[in-house]
Amino acid sequence: MDLPARQRSLREHNLAVVMRLVARNAPLSRAAIAAQSGLTRATVSAIVDELIAGGLVTEVSPPPPNGAGRPATGVVLSGATPAGLGMEINVDYLAVCVLDLAGNVRHRAHLTADQRGRTPSQTWSGLGALARAAHKAAVAQGLSIAGATVALPGLVSEQTVRIAPNLGWTETPIPAHIDGVPLSGGNEANLAALGELHALPGSEPSSFVYVSGEIGIGAGLVVNGQLFTGTQGWAGELGHVTVDPAGPDCTCGSRGCLEQYAGEDAIRSLSGLPSADLPRAAAEGSPPVLAALAQAGTALGVALSSAVNLLDLPCVVLGSHLAPLAPWLSPAIEHELQQRVLTSRWSTLEVRPSALGADAAIIGAARTVTSAIITSPAPYLASR
Repeated sequence: MDLPARQRSLREHNLAVVMRLVARNAPLSRAAIAAQSGLTRATVSAIVDELIAGGLVTEVSPPPPNGAGRPATGVVLSGATPAGLGMEINVDYLAVCVLDLAGNVRHRAHLTADQRGRTPSQTWSGLGALARAAHKAAVAQGLSIAGATVALPGLVSEQTVRIAPNLGWTETPIPAHIDGVPLSGGNEANLAALGELHALPGSEPSSFVYVSGEIGIGAGLVVNGQLFTGTQGWAGELGHVTVDPAGPDCTCGSRGCLEQYAGEDAIRSLSGLPSADLPRAAAEGSPPVLAALAQAGTALGVALSSAVNLLDLPCVVLGSHLAPLAPWLSPAIEHELQQRVLTSRWSTLEVRPSALGADAAIIGAARTVTSAIITSPAPYLASR
């Protein structure tokens, strides 16, 4: 049975309506918000005043007049108060960033440190040090950290890392807080795909497969502007798609997985130049590096063709360490897609580097915090 809306729930609903409108279309005048939302001007004015008082929106001066009438003051998301803390644990580094509500990165830090062989508590301790420094930097800028999300290279559910093969983690709990801030966790590739989605200009395709390339390989699937995660949130394990059943053993326990051909360690091993700056060596025409990248691109194309055939996605985004290698990986990937994707004769498949590069996962992680405030601002306002 449908129940009538209580006054409190109606207020919360209206707050969210206005916040989402401002987030999508700013700057908007109060009159424009009223027209687009269907709310009265008096209601909109009261809501905007409340959001301004809570530090969620602000008003900006109108542009100089270029015609009859005086232009209205615009309402935009504020970059002055709440912020999200995005973090990443990967095999060979830790990273953090602070993102304000308006989408500006206000602090960023990256620590190169191999996490293999370290205990989970040692890794969380190292990440905690970065989080404390980020929190301090945020406070110094007048920001309040509203929450934190950590991107992890494995299967994550119910605040637990079910398995992260390259870290050697199994059934590892994610702390409830870090530096006193509520913490949630998610798959690194999924969060990177979310970051990439928000970074796209409005004209860019809102359906794509984001390939996260580090020591391991993961994928985030975006369909019609929404992240597709599967029934348990585990979709996108592209790195463990079999490229060759007789191939080398993988850390997941299988054989011939994609990441054994296209992961960073695999490319370095194939090139025979483990310490090389791969983009630089490729630009200089190093034959072993170019051969390794061609083989990695072929393996990526074979695996990605299955994803494209299954989901009808128009775009492949190469992220993380694959992004700067895109000029040398893309030809082989595109060749395999043309050969293996059934619909390639009738539709164009774009392969391009990530707009955010190595920062995609931490920005996507931070955006889960700021997006939650935009979607439902009432809990944040109540917490103040």
